[in-house]
Amino acid sequence: MTKETVHLAIYDTMADWEVGYIVAHLNSPEFQKNPGRFEVKTVGNSLAPVTTKGGLRIFPDLSLDSLDPQKSQMLILPGADIASKGGIDSFVKKASQFLTAGTPVAAICGATAALAKSGVLDELPHTSNAKIFLEMVGYKGGAHYQDQLAVTAGNLITASGIAPIEFAIEIFRRLDVYSETTLHAWSKLYKDHNPEGFYELMAEHSDE
Repeated sequence: MTKETVHLAIYDTMADWEVGYIVAHLNSPEFQKNPGRFEVKTVGNSLAPVTTKGGLRIFPDLSLDSLDPQKSQMLILPGADIASKGGIDSFVKKASQFLTAGTPVAAICGATAALAKSGVLDELPHTSNAKIFLEMVGYKGGAHYQDQLAVTAGNLITASGIAPIEFAIEIFRRLDVYSETTLHAWSKLYKDHNPEGFYELMAEHSDE
């Protein structure tokens, strides 16, 4: 099987916890509709290692200039201390290219501020940490702001920094990773902290 690639942007101070569920479950074939369909590759400004907010050093799989939207299923932008200050502008430019090409982009926390600052959110429904958070960087998309934890608008997914699980759910749904019943059980287990979700997952996939 030829794997389909989801690209994760990485940069210094990135909030590693915001994408932990996504990376782990995309790379795990368990419960997936097409097990092993996806792989996650990291993208840096260069091939130099980056240091996350949690102190992890990560070596990028490829550099940003070699990233082709036509060869990707999605670009994921985590938040970072540098995001709202212009520190990930090169990734925002690439995200715009992805959206123009019809390839999905998912951004959380500070990455939404970077998108807002560049004008990407001016005409699309979106969310973030708070509307005032985006207004601090100056943007014209306030009329399209939705006070929700995560929002999908066509090929754009945005989420609050306090909602990594909701962010993951929107990404899994957009990529069609799981059946809706599996995703519902997954959400019950991880978002609602309800152990019934585990047993529902086991029951649905008992013959696999």
